[in-house]
Amino acid sequence: MMTRKNTRHRAFDPDPDAPARCCDMAGCDESAGYRAPKSRDALNEYFWFCLPHVREYNARWDFYKGMSPGQIEAHIRDDVSWNRPSWRLGQRAGRLGPDDFIDPMDLMDGARRPGPRTGTPARPEMPEALRQPLDMMGLDWPLSMDALKMRYKDLARRHHPDANGGDRQSEELLKSINVAYTTLRAHLTSAREADLERTA
Repeated sequence: MMTRKNTRHRAFDPDPDAPARCCDMAGCDESAGYRAPKSRDALNEYFWFCLPHVREYNARWDFYKGMSPGQIEAHIRDDVSWNRPSWRLGQRAGRLGPDDFIDPMDLMDGARRPGPRTGTPARPEMPEALRQPLDMMGLDWPLSMDALKMRYKDLARRHHPDANGGDRQSEELLKSINVAYTTLRAHLTSAREADLERTA
């Protein structure tokens, strides 16, 4: 019976791209089959170790060593957005709309020009008094109560002082978020009650 050869790379097999050299650990003459980054600023430059020494090196590795708590927090936030630019809560400058895309075949025509011509209803006009609260929450109009509550829970969890080491700025931001949430919830509640009265 013919047995199929397993060519899958096992977790602890040496790196197939390992150079033919000895372990970089001083005094070790074992083959170097495992790589490890030299530093957080040189992640594409490697030490080459034998298996016991790469395990020892990895156990001592601390990516954030030497960084202040503020630098660590900033780095984590950058990682969350894949190190791409983002905008502070309350700013809408980063929002993309249909006009921000190149659309040579005019596939987004309905999204760009809503109304009677395309048969799509126009978006309801946003009350001016809600513009600032919506910006603060990072939400668009029209808005449902469920979407508002979901967004509020997310922001409250993210900016609560307990989740940010008692940071005073987070506390002030959370106060502004609470005010915006209260304003939007009150408007949606009164609008819903008005609709119920009209249909009663």
